[in-house]
Amino acid sequence: MTQISVVTAVYNRKDTVGQALDSVLAQTGAQVEPVVIDGASTDGTLRVLEQYRSRLSVFVSEPDLGIYDALNKGIQRSHGDVVGFLHADDLFAHTEVLKKISAEFEDNDVDAVYGDLVYVDKDDPAKVVRYWEAGAFNQSKLMRGWMPPHPTFYVRRSVYERLGLFDTRYRIAADYDSVVRFLFVGGITAAYIPEVLVRMRVGGVSNRSLRTIARKSCEDYDILQSHGVGGLSVLLQKNLTKVGQFWRRKQRQRC
Repeated sequence: MTQISVVTAVYNRKDTVGQALDSVLAQTGAQVEPVVIDGASTDGTLRVLEQYRSRLSVFVSEPDLGIYDALNKGIQRSHGDVVGFLHADDLFAHTEVLKKISAEFEDNDVDAVYGDLVYVDKDDPAKVVRYWEAGAFNQSKLMRGWMPPHPTFYVRRSVYERLGLFDTRYRIAADYDSVVRFLFVGGITAAYIPEVLVRMRVGGVSNRSLRTIARKSCEDYDILQSHGVGGLSVLLQKNLTKVGQFWRRKQRQRC
């Protein structure tokens, strides 16, 4: 059975990190390696993490250079054949998410697996705010602003070894850079699971303020240009796809 390393990077998330780890530890039917990289939290997060320490395969608490530096540490210190991430504010949609992901990786030709994601209210994870229906992958979609929901994106360790870790020059969009680098430049194969895999609380770093939204757009543009995917038109399409996620949420609620 494929071993899956689930990396949780956390800094000052005492109110939600326990729920995230419960979600990881509740997974059934898969061989899971829970990995926690804490950035030397100061708000009581470490007291919460101490309760889980005996059930974690890897636990590190030390200062870092930001979330992507922490995720890189998680990749480097984990041991699974496949690596994915569950952030400290997020939850798996059900207890068999990793079982389904593991099953896709039984095909040796599959390099990555992803699915759909819902954004949920930060105080009520049962309340859906946006529905991100990713759809099946083909390279041409990347030139129309498409990307898979990164919290659902699981990749073989060999891909990171061949194509590199997160580029920490990007403070907000290094996940987008890695997706483009893997799928467009590296030409890896990706399998799509057409269901919600992760519930992600709103209020993340990339959409916290107008300033961060502007910085993310600048980073996205640089990524598109540096990898030869496109320019302003692709960036505009990428941002416009988010509008449809609110509409799709309404359609789902009517079903």
